Amino acid sequence: MDLWYTEYHTEMVRFSIKIDKQLVSMQSEFQRIDVFESYEFGRILVLDGYLMLTEKDEFIYHEMIVHPPLAVNPKIKKVLVIGAGDGGTIRELTRYESLEHIDMVEIDEMVVDVCKEYLPHISCRLKDPRVNIYYEDGLKFVRTKQNEYDLIIVDSTDPFGPGEGLFTKEFYGNCFKALSEDGILINQHESPYYPRDAYAMQRAHQKIKSIFPISKVYQIHIPTYSSGHWLFGFASKKYDPVTHIDQDWWNGLGLKTKYYNTEIHQGSFALPNYVKELLANA
Repeated sequence: MDLWYTEYHTEMVRFSIKIDKQLVSMQSEFQRIDVFESYEFGRILVLDGYLMLTEKDEFIYHEMIVHPPLAVNPKIKKVLVIGAGDGGTIRELTRYESLEHIDMVEIDEMVVDVCKEYLPHISCRLKDPRVNIYYEDGLKFVRTKQNEYDLIIVDSTDPFGPGEGLFTKEFYGNCFKALSEDGILINQHESPYYPRDAYAMQRAHQKIKSIFPISKVYQIHIPTYSSGHWLFGFASKKYDPVTHIDQDWWNGLGLKTKYYNTEIHQGSFALPNYVKELLANA
């Protein structure tokens, strides 16, 4: 008997991965959590039926949500990560010795526990002494902060369920207040390809652009995400991600990455015309 994991990208489009076995299935206070073992993509984390990551291509997402802001501002010392229960974003951040303090706010402790057990090479740096984990609502957490962080990374699920509040104007405004005078906000920005995803992307961009003086979008290509074409938002009070990149500093670190490099950094902000039109009409 064949076992397949299938996700609906639209009512007319399905994406399927052949599964060897299911490793865990449980219901937390917030969502259903599943982990599968697949033949092609290794282990797969699924929340409420939606694919969050696979072992084979997670490096693309996690490298591109972390390294661009660090290459733009080498002086970043204090970071807030909202979401990121799988630990991949923390893993990439802790590669920087220059970082002094990392707060991670994840609403669902069970996600972290599952990833520690079944995805240990992704969650491997959650015990770094610089990392402080808070199991609470990121929307409420950031309300209490002012001029505290140099970088905020919003590594959230899609804009429904537990992640819905992380796509509101109130939340982005609170992030602005929580950032230092040259702070940077990075957020997963959805896909521009299918209409429902593109609408969510436009709404997020419009809200962020109304708050931050610099608001740009960059792209990645990740095989297991909806359409394979995915976006991140880069918002800042001071830094332009293309003109302010410190290539010599970042390359001098000697970090070994599988996807990110300073050429990809520059090129990822060169967007297709249809994406430019969607952003212009947000």
